[in-house]
Amino acid sequence: MAALAALLAVPTAGTARAAEPEQLTIDLATDTGAFHGGASGSLYGVYGDGVPSRNVLEGMHVRTVSTKAQDGPQHPGADALEMLPPFVDSGGKDVYIYMTDIYRGFPYQWPGADGPARLADFKEKIKKQVQQVLTMDDYKDHVVYVPFNEPEGNMFGTGEWSYDKVSWLNDPKAYFAAWKEVYHLIKGLDPDARIAGPNTSVLYDQVKGFLQYAKANDVVPDVMTWHELSSPAAVRTNVAKYRQMEKNVGVGPLPINVNEYGHNYHLSVPGQVVQWVSAIEESKIDADLAYWNIDGNLNDSAVEANKGNGQWWLFNAYGQMSGHTVQVTAPHPNQQYTLQGVATLDKDKKQSRAIFGGKSGDADVVFKNIDRKLFGRTVHATVQEIPWSGQVGDSAQPLRLADRELVVGADGGVTLPMAGMNEMSAYQVILSPGGKGRTQAEPSVGWRKTYEAENAAYTGGGYSKNGPEGTPSNVGGFATSGAYNIGGLRTGSDGALAFDVEVPQDGTYDLSVFANSYNLYDLVKEQGPTNVFLRVDGKDPQELRLPLGYKWVVWGHTDTTVKLTAGKHRITLTAKDPDLGVTKGDAIIDKVDLALRDRNVTAPAVYEAEYATLSGTRPTYTRHGASGPGAVPLTKGDSATFWVHSPTDGESTVSVDHLGGGRANLSLNGEKLDVPKVGGGKKGTDRIRMFLSGGINKITVTGASRELTLDRLRVAPSSGNLTTKVYQAEEGTLTGAAKVTDAYTFASGGKAVTAVGNGRANALTVDVVAKRAGRHALTIRYSNAEQAPATHYNPDPIARHADLSVNGGPARRVLFPTTFHFNNFWELTVPATLKKGTNRLTFTAEELPDFNGDTYNQYDQRSPYAPVIDRISVTPLAEK
Repeated sequence: MAALAALLAVPTAGTARAAEPEQLTIDLATDTGAFHGGASGSLYGVYGDGVPSRNVLEGMHVRTVSTKAQDGPQHPGADALEMLPPFVDSGGKDVYIYMTDIYRGFPYQWPGADGPARLADFKEKIKKQVQQVLTMDDYKDHVVYVPFNEPEGNMFGTGEWSYDKVSWLNDPKAYFAAWKEVYHLIKGLDPDARIAGPNTSVLYDQVKGFLQYAKANDVVPDVMTWHELSSPAAVRTNVAKYRQMEKNVGVGPLPINVNEYGHNYHLSVPGQVVQWVSAIEESKIDADLAYWNIDGNLNDSAVEANKGNGQWWLFNAYGQMSGHTVQVTAPHPNQQYTLQGVATLDKDKKQSRAIFGGKSGDADVVFKNIDRKLFGRTVHATVQEIPWSGQVGDSAQPLRLADRELVVGADGGVTLPMAGMNEMSAYQVILSPGGKGRTQAEPSVGWRKTYEAENAAYTGGGYSKNGPEGTPSNVGGFATSGAYNIGGLRTGSDGALAFDVEVPQDGTYDLSVFANSYNLYDLVKEQGPTNVFLRVDGKDPQELRLPLGYKWVVWGHTDTTVKLTAGKHRITLTAKDPDLGVTKGDAIIDKVDLALRDRNVTAPAVYEAEYATLSGTRPTYTRHGASGPGAVPLTKGDSATFWVHSPTDGESTVSVDHLGGGRANLSLNGEKLDVPKVGGGKKGTDRIRMFLSGGINKITVTGASRELTLDRLRVAPSSGNLTTKVYQAEEGTLTGAAKVTDAYTFASGGKAVTAVGNGRANALTVDVVAKRAGRHALTIRYSNAEQAPATHYNPDPIARHADLSVNGGPARRVLFPTTFHFNNFWELTVPATLKKGTNRLTFTAEELPDFNGDTYNQYDQRSPYAPVIDRISVTPLAEK
């Protein structure tokens, strides 16, 4: 067995390497079935078209979504037939409609004097839902109906709103009869309909009786559904248990969707969620992340409209797996909170991928039975880390820890020693054929260290040490680094939190403060983002605005840079500063991350073509001069798609490195760019300046002539090539009730425009100038904090919308997700075609009616207003 010594030479905080570390063993010779990709599902994760963006949806490879009935009053947004087209167009497979969510409340408040009357009312609503689906053309083929949700605790339980206050688990007669009636009703209206059930909160033993009744009465569901608010171990156990039920009854095997999984403690944390992913993929089922918080953010995967956190990047890595899964043997098989993983082998691509995580410290990842006919005597290993970035914290692409060539041992194996792992991170290894003398990429990280707030020194009043937060015994709590956080930096405080740090060399360091303010807390409501003050050794003061969240202990991060000399320093966060002012609000601090900003960090981000999402082609590993293990030949129509991160909305330089042979077109976020083709007869680099949206960008290179051999993309922020013009909203033309406000201090210039909407007469018009005709990026700085009354634990923020018209043309409806406070401004970029010279942008808004156009939502869940608009920036989309 060949081993790569000191694979992770990046200094990280971790335990000393054990004499015999745990092993995660990947047997490439043991095929466990075609890769399924079912773990990337979401309950209430899509609000509507744009929240989240189609980039975020497609790049996360979301396979299934469970969501509310169209026009249901359970929560704002997430209406099935409004999110169905953008979801399917973004690569989604199925939308599961919770038909019960046409009612308010939980348990569902279905009206009627008795059980039969209630069921009659529900059947009328089911009929309407199916008739609406039938108007959706081919999209209707992606719908799965879920007639009942957790019936044992709702419609056929023992509560006030139940059918007859008798649980079907004790006496199933009424529920079984209702299931049969509803099943025939749906199939009668749509013979091709797929129906899912029983959708219980756990896999009860009584499900076997349900199957027996369904078989006897010819009403077997097309998809079996239940919830696993438990552990990954329960997924494997219960899927096996259910498959045995099927055999005993003589039905199936049916497709399975465990359409709720995970808890707050797990969600957003790559090292936790990868444990669920391994169990779900091993079981070859679909599964949807549970909905504990706000809809439209893919269950704490999406940030703002177009950004992803660490969990998003985990699913991006998972969704790019292909071929067949192979056997993975964990050191503690099927045991939560231990090292677990999933791996694939794609023989056509000559590539193996593994994602894993769940433990801190050291472990060996062992690949066995590497086929020399596929890989040769040497393999190329790329090792990446996907860190936790908080629920509402944007994450850059995975960190490259190592990129190395390994000689395959005589026994057909290689060992990757993973040193200093973090249990909150997930990790990815990609194996490809090696031995061609390729350039090996340097790590994308240098020195880095985490400093926990609970270990920092606090002086002044108001101190609180909070926690432990989420733990394995408190899975309802939110994950927190080190389990504790510190409060005290708030309005009126004189508190100071001091971190004693030691760094290895002089230089600039990236500093990330992981923090949270609850947006509805009294002290926070006054200003919005809580401001605190940063100093290094008592000097160089900076004011930081800390992230807001929808609850306490919902983490994001505020990032800055500090200059440090080698040695020890004291970094302080304070509630008042003699030069800059005082804190307004209330914040809790989890940790600070410090990382040396060396040449590896500042170098352009590298995206290898052989690791991209490929269509019509596969990598080749025989071309000399490639930067990594291989390259990708693109004949006409073949494509390579890259998921590229940008920290902000703005210009970047995308360098297309190729080995010659042909030419290709470029597209950005689904739009073909008006730039010359890239490529040529010889090896070279084409540099394109393009406007990247903050967060996730989809860049596709498509073969246009002959055969271009694509090596990689390199992406770096740049400036000065694409000219941006900024227009303050208050300088536009206002009509009707729209007005300028100075109530929001964090608006640029202290002014913004509010009250656009509630009728088309209340509008904002801004004239902008384009130097040339073509596609431009319109970047709108906005705020939105509208929130609807909720019936249970979910906060219910509303995505406001603006109907944007360019030069009097048809209006495009743009959704703007919550910013958690009207004094908290984000940016959202919309592409638009502008003519040369002056162009008129008009913003209006009005409340959308329900699907049939004859009624409106009764619970203030559809806003008639546009967001508060601060400014609009206009930038050409691209130039070469």
